[in-house]
Amino acid sequence: MTLPRLSNTAARRIFLDRHALLDPPQGSASGTDLLALIERLGFVQLDSINTLARAHDLILFARRPRYRPDDLKVLYERDSKLFEHWTHDAAVIPLSFYPHWHMRRTRDAAKLRGQWRNWRRDGFEEQFQTVLDHIRDHGPCGTSDVGKNEKRGSGGWWDWNPSKTALEYLWRSGALHVVGREKFQKRYDLTERVVEPHLWAPNTALSDAQTIDWCCNGALDRLGFATSGEIAAFWAHATSAEAKAWCTEELAKGRIEEIEVTGADGTQKRCFARPGLLDDKAADCPAPRRLRVLSPFDPALRDRKRASFLFGFEYRIEVFVPAAKRIFGYYVFPLLQGQQLVGRVDMKAFRAEDTLRIRALWPEPGIAWGKGRQQALEAELDRIIRLAGVSKIEFEDGWLRPSIDYKPG
Repeated sequence: MTLPRLSNTAARRIFLDRHALLDPPQGSASGTDLLALIERLGFVQLDSINTLARAHDLILFARRPRYRPDDLKVLYERDSKLFEHWTHDAAVIPLSFYPHWHMRRTRDAAKLRGQWRNWRRDGFEEQFQTVLDHIRDHGPCGTSDVGKNEKRGSGGWWDWNPSKTALEYLWRSGALHVVGREKFQKRYDLTERVVEPHLWAPNTALSDAQTIDWCCNGALDRLGFATSGEIAAFWAHATSAEAKAWCTEELAKGRIEEIEVTGADGTQKRCFARPGLLDDKAADCPAPRRLRVLSPFDPALRDRKRASFLFGFEYRIEVFVPAAKRIFGYYVFPLLQGQQLVGRVDMKAFRAEDTLRIRALWPEPGIAWGKGRQQALEAELDRIIRLAGVSKIEFEDGWLRPSIDYKPG
């Protein structure tokens, strides 16, 4: 059977559209407009690394350059329109999605209890009531407010004491709710005190089947086209088997169809899509030519295999790679221009020196780094220094490097 075939150009445009990167980078970035953007993306990953800006801030800035970190803080902490939990990693998520995390919280409660007895520290379960009573009596707290006399091991930052482990477990399983962060440290409160009961009460809980259906529909809508594995991985709630079963059922009902998607190298991959995707108006809409700096954790790049297939862009973050073995650098930013990933740049804001320092830039193979592209980069850097909190830009000697035909090991 001949399947409908989506060209690589159309696939890139549809994918970028679903990730709010086909739109011109402009518009309001606060209040209901910011919330609408996050709802469109589904969630925004949180990360503490701040060489230029934190990942969540750069993700939002790349789409709305008027965005500033306080815009997210207000929406999250003052207006309580977002909540924090896990997808594939820690993320902020629209509060209206909270009921769909009931399945995740229930599954985490069963899974983590056993895992953390062995991995974190024995005795954390005995601290549950003590931690809950402390928060009930004293209000929101952080990890430094509990377990002050408890010892932690020598395993590093992740080797938590029993009370910190209890805090994290009670949050992941639903009794506690993160109400914000101070210096990037979470502050926990009782869920029953800060979240409206209709969002969390056991008698209003959605079934697993309802959540799986919501997750799979939402993932496909935000990806445009996907395999069942990609659908499962989007929220990281439904299992691969559950997503595969959902696809089979939806296909039989005619609510989705199979198509072939053309990769950057001309190969074809079978994916699921909504009927009529080939006629999606985004397929005929060229992407803006403005160059944008993306976070390594940008939702458009989170799935490295998908980025490789669609864009021919191979990326591995090298934060945990020993310096001598790094190909590019500690924290290197992909560069998007139009519907191409045109390069990657190693740069860091030295705030004590009021300077953004460009250490190295590697154009992608086949990309010419001429005067026009350099001007586009400098224009974007002029915008991004406001987010980075500096006012000067410095290019180090030898910053423009030869392209590397990189293939992760």
